[in-house]
Amino acid sequence: MTQAIVRSATEHDLPEVLKLYRHLHPHDPELETAAAERVWSKLLTSSFMTVIVGQAADLLVSSCTLAIVPNLSRGGRSYAVIENVVTHADHRRQGLGRRVLAHALDVAWRADCYKVLLATGSKRETTLRFYEEAGFHRGGKTYFEIRRP
Repeated sequence: MTQAIVRSATEHDLPEVLKLYRHLHPHDPELETAAAERVWSKLLTSSFMTVIVGQAADLLVSSCTLAIVPNLSRGGRSYAVIENVVTHADHRRQGLGRRVLAHALDVAWRADCYKVLLATGSKRETTLRFYEEAGFHRGGKTYFEIRRP
């Protein structure tokens, strides 16, 4: 397993996170710098959002975004949503993604979330097993999606 530090992202991580996201959605157009900086500022200053990164040496090699959503049901306990799970292609299968997810789960449990949701568009069995091995279960609920036309 590669030695890596798992931590919350900081203001200075934006360029590396943007490079890392090229491994998540390689065909997406690059975000303009000013727009990226605005979004990054909102993410880092939000009391609901945490961007978690895995850093090996000076390179960010894995990341996910955790949203903790306040909730009036379940005794007022929040729930969490994990999105944008990515590991640099050259650093996969080394346990980094699993460590980033474990950190996200730790943050959610410390915030007293009653559940953590994670959805993937991948149909690859290796990806689905990765999430199961990280503790997530298939088939618990049915999720629907709609995208803006």
